[in-house]
Amino acid sequence: MKFLWQRAGAIAKKETRHVLRDPFTLALSIGLPVFMVFVFGFAIEFNVKDIHLAVHDADRSQASRRLIDTFGSSHYFVIDNIASPDLALRSIAGERDRAALIIPAGFEQDLLASRRARAQVLLDGSDNSTVGPILSYVASIQTIAGKRIANFDPPTPIDFKTRYLFNAELNSRWFIIPGLAVVVMAILSVLLTALTVAREWENGSMELLLSTPTQPLEIIVGKLAPYAVLGLTAVAFVYLISRTVFGVPFVGSHLVFLAGCILFLATYLAQGLLISVVTRKQQIAMQIAIMSGLLPAQLLSGFIFPIESMPTFFQYFTMILPARWFMTIARESYLKGSTFLDMAGPFLALAILCTIMIVLATSKFKKDLEP
Repeated sequence: MKFLWQRAGAIAKKETRHVLRDPFTLALSIGLPVFMVFVFGFAIEFNVKDIHLAVHDADRSQASRRLIDTFGSSHYFVIDNIASPDLALRSIAGERDRAALIIPAGFEQDLLASRRARAQVLLDGSDNSTVGPILSYVASIQTIAGKRIANFDPPTPIDFKTRYLFNAELNSRWFIIPGLAVVVMAILSVLLTALTVAREWENGSMELLLSTPTQPLEIIVGKLAPYAVLGLTAVAFVYLISRTVFGVPFVGSHLVFLAGCILFLATYLAQGLLISVVTRKQQIAMQIAIMSGLLPAQLLSGFIFPIESMPTFFQYFTMILPARWFMTIARESYLKGSTFLDMAGPFLALAILCTIMIVLATSKFKKDLEP
């Protein structure tokens, strides 16, 4: 039978009315993007600051005070003076301080005698996400302290001039917020779609729907259209907040970014539909949607953890996740201004995954009442 847009439009109109009468769906689709952008945008900060540093100064000399002042004036460390090295260790173990600086007696005498003066820095290795940044701070402070205390400024045979491209200030928000569009779309499209058909089966209204002349493809298009609009509206919220509140630049093509959004949205809507068709239970559909949509989008898409740092198996495994490819498209569109040709690989991978998911979803959507 021929596909008729009038029938698909009637299904979409019915689904739109259902969405408008459902306060949970409306709150989730409108409130979640705003909530996530503000919470993640303000809360996630990769630049570690205000590190409490327990300091034990056994030398109490001008040189040791200058060393402590160099740490304090860096604005990365908050100095907590400690009476003994044992108390410094207890302070780290009690999580009152993240690191400790132990300056032994004779620190200044070693400097005056042109010997290598030593001070010990202890770090809390249980949180290894902060150890790397702290070590880089300590290395910089060591160089600055050498110049301030001992006037030691050795010439280097190679002079590196570093310039950060695409994010000159290394602003964490410029990296995080474009990725939020991926996470928000993944949550909304998979979760809401997974619930819609499952709810029809549980309420028994699917039997009435299937008794009409409407074709399965018309039902799919009609039911998914309102959620596609909700997903694009959520992306628009994320875009506006990122540009106006957080000042994230967008140097790419809006058309290329929109094409990536539509492709990613179609993939996750089809995935949500496939889940709902297979499970036919709202509770089960929600659990599978969270496991297959939300968690991979947050943990395995490169949103926070770099894919290049993952084990080789998971680097290949993430290739079957649509969120990985759209994460690349979103960030490169925002910060690098990449063209469609530059991102041909992610677009091709996303198109293949989208096709596979749509074929699976439509083939499973049988026009019968038997599971």
